Amino acid sequence: MVIRHWGKVLLTGILSTSVLAACGQDEGSPENSGETEGSQEEVVQVGATQIVEHPSLDAAYKGFKQGLEDNGYTEGENIEYDMQNAQDDMSNAQTIANNFISSGVDLIFANSTPSAQSALQASSETPIVFTSVTDAAEAGLIESPESPGELITGVMDLHPEMINRTVGFISENFPEARVGMVYNSGEQNSVTQVEDVKTAMEDTNLEAVTRSVSSSAEVQQAAESLAGEADVMYIVTDNTVVSALESVVGVANEQDIPMVVSEPDSLERGGLVTYGIDYEQIGHRAGEMAARILDGEASPSDIPAEYPKEMQLMINRDAASEQGVEIKEAWKEEAEFIN
Repeated sequence: MVIRHWGKVLLTGILSTSVLAACGQDEGSPENSGETEGSQEEVVQVGATQIVEHPSLDAAYKGFKQGLEDNGYTEGENIEYDMQNAQDDMSNAQTIANNFISSGVDLIFANSTPSAQSALQASSETPIVFTSVTDAAEAGLIESPESPGELITGVMDLHPEMINRTVGFISENFPEARVGMVYNSGEQNSVTQVEDVKTAMEDTNLEAVTRSVSSSAEVQQAAESLAGEADVMYIVTDNTVVSALESVVGVANEQDIPMVVSEPDSLERGGLVTYGIDYEQIGHRAGEMAARILDGEASPSDIPAEYPKEMQLMINRDAASEQGVEIKEAWKEEAEFIN
């Protein structure tokens, strides 16, 4: 009898334990759903760094995010961005890059030459995709467009023929002009462009007159100092100068100096003419490159760096009026007009 009694107790305990175990599994548990705890999609972390805030760089960042979204990376779902602005300070750019590496981001988006240089200096294995870089090889970022390097690739912001065509436009329409250029001599991107402009002028009657600055606060004074010397202003894609472009526009308008610029955003802000590229478009292409890297489909060394595919002569009618320039019939056949 005793044996039979403890047998009933043991059986009851086993059944009770089974029932409790079953009740302890809710419908959303991995056991019932067929999922495992590690099956949730990992959220990718991207550190985005740019040297300064201005419309062209902002457009490139917007395009970069859209390029990733178009390839399956949706912010708030499977990708997060940490955007940092260096406020036109190289030491800040280096600190930002170092912090991204320390925090373990999966990829760095470097939006400008100084930002890309800082990221490459900081990284030993984190992949980097750049844009808004004029000459990536000259800046020491890549070996060549075809063989960018182990950690970095991207899209440059200067069409190979843009400077030659811009100088040709100035020479044809403002012959024997003294061409004033303000640039930051600390930006390799800008130094390269100014030298290329001077080279392109060698077979013309144009003369380059330059002023260098080290911060955006110096831009207006530099532009004013050119007013008595320059017949035309030519603003290259210098981040420091473009961030303070309105001060140059003010001088150009007041002194009736035609102002040639290097991208559409500067045209919309008061430039007269540009052979421009679409910064949102090159940012989008950089985002497509980043998606391939994050997918594990390719490493940066597998993806050649690229130049912009297209450029367009664009003219600002309002700026022409402000700067005392008459719209020529020949321009109407080739150019896209704004305002």
